[in-house]
Amino acid sequence: MDNFVAIDFETANANRSSICSVGIVIVKNGEVVDRFYQLIRPIPNFYTYWNTRVHGLTDYDTAMAPRFPEVWSSIAPKLQGLPLVAHNSAFDESCLKKAFEAYQLIYPNYIFYCTLKASRKSLPRLINHQLGTVASCCGYSLQNHHNALADAEACAAIAIKILK
Repeated sequence: MDNFVAIDFETANANRSSICSVGIVIVKNGEVVDRFYQLIRPIPNFYTYWNTRVHGLTDYDTAMAPRFPEVWSSIAPKLQGLPLVAHNSAFDESCLKKAFEAYQLIYPNYIFYCTLKASRKSLPRLINHQLGTVASCCGYSLQNHHNALADAEACAAIAIKILK
């Protein structure tokens, strides 16, 4: 696959609609051509200890951030009908669907591909198939794990190598 958008969401709490940051990496002809990162004021707007512990974001970080519909209106044109790719796409796709639902938006049935599933098939001997492990195997050093843009960049690097 030469043309796609790698995407990653971080959430504020256990509600999948509580997206607090998004990162996307646009790949065309097998090359990264654009990146986008945005903090988002989540819905519902509260942070749990466990989620903050994972990504480091708090209500202070997103208190003045735009809400999901405003952010997505900036992202949607960048997708240009491209498929979305995520590591453990079931999570990211469910976040996107729940955010659309929470804001009563019509979900456009994006096509998702999963680098986690693909890595289990194409790299079965890895010690695990976590994002950092798979990215490293594909020649990419993941820095700042659980930053949505950093994770989307790692996912893009994996997809370029193993999603053919």
